Amino acid sequence: MGLVHQVFNEENLSPLKGHLAIGHNRYSTTGGSHLRNAQPYLIETMYGPLGVGHNGNLTNALELRRTLLERGVGLISSSDSEVITQMLAAPPPGAAPGKPDWEARLTNFIDLAEGAYSLVILTRDAVYAVRDPLGLRPLCIGRIPANGHPAGYVVASESCALGTIDADYVREVEPGEIVRLDADGVHSVRTADQPPVSRAFCIFEYVYFARPDSVIENQTVHRVRQRLGEALAREAPADADIVVGVPDSATPAAIGYAIASGLTYTEGLTKNRYIGRTFIQPDDRLRRAGVHLKYNPLRANLEGKRVVLVDDSIVRGTTAGPLVRLLREGGAAEVHVRVSSPPVRHPCFMGIDMARGEELIGHSRTVEEICEHIGADSLAYLSHDGMVRAVQAGIDGASGHCSACFTGNYPIKLEEYWTSKEKLVFEGVWG
Repeated sequence: MGLVHQVFNEENLSPLKGHLAIGHNRYSTTGGSHLRNAQPYLIETMYGPLGVGHNGNLTNALELRRTLLERGVGLISSSDSEVITQMLAAPPPGAAPGKPDWEARLTNFIDLAEGAYSLVILTRDAVYAVRDPLGLRPLCIGRIPANGHPAGYVVASESCALGTIDADYVREVEPGEIVRLDADGVHSVRTADQPPVSRAFCIFEYVYFARPDSVIENQTVHRVRQRLGEALAREAPADADIVVGVPDSATPAAIGYAIASGLTYTEGLTKNRYIGRTFIQPDDRLRRAGVHLKYNPLRANLEGKRVVLVDDSIVRGTTAGPLVRLLREGGAAEVHVRVSSPPVRHPCFMGIDMARGEELIGHSRTVEEICEHIGADSLAYLSHDGMVRAVQAGIDGASGHCSACFTGNYPIKLEEYWTSKEKLVFEGVWG
């Protein structure tokens, strides 16, 4: 439990020896923040160890969990990722005896599972990478150059991770694809008899979640965010002097807004680099406190200026108000908030911990009411069509995106229990 840099060091990493490995940094979406939910899950099977790391959310996890329990499989966690592990541990119907046939197990899992999942699976002889048929969550392949040693291959949720180990980006794992990494290199296994489906990659990855230097759908996230800002400036101009971005995720959009509007871009908030992202703080009290710990206004740039404050999104509305007040305390004469995405009105059930519907400020308040709530002189959001056009402008070929957190149109059927209990659906459920 804890942050990676606080938990892992040379002392506890040096004993790890081998030629195959998986790792996982948990961002909880199903199951609370407990050690029993930490990944990767590792169990022993008839054919050796099986390890699983999972990014996403299974929307039919409750049904799959009940099936396992009815078969007599014991479960110790409240995470859908353990359900995945136990499903893979069992041979599929008609499996040949004496062979693990992991690819058949993975194909069977894809046939049964619904929802979002990017997986890494560790077996005795290979690492597998799997992405759900809608491609809701990211997953990519990298190659480690030989440099006097055998070349290696890796998979990661984001391409920005590859540079850390001097790996070269190769490509994304395709939606519905099974990739095997072993001693012979990389092998692609398409799922059998799978009908074509529309892609539904999470558009919020572009808006906020992904790191700006990552490559998704063959375009850099930073460039997409800049286009979002440019579109926002065209749709929602402001009579102002300077453009300021909320560091760091909204900086590219602020740059784009400044370019398209002709206004001067400058820094208005300086950031404490040792404070994490306020969006993923566990409660509103820490989220509000985080704003004051995280930012300080730059008075020299703000004094007497009419400021356009560009943010990438307003989710709960607990940080936007304090940011507006900080700019006023720093001397800003006016603060006009511009958001490079539409209002977030609906929770996510496909792998982003977006909060319940009633906790989302855009769910029950109009734009005018939100503007009054945060204390801005004006507030405007990028339209949904403008956001989609900006994202898809750099994509050559087939694409499709899930924007359910903005529209409420989910690409997957949701059972009623998700809308009531959401990520804690398994907490205290043992039957």
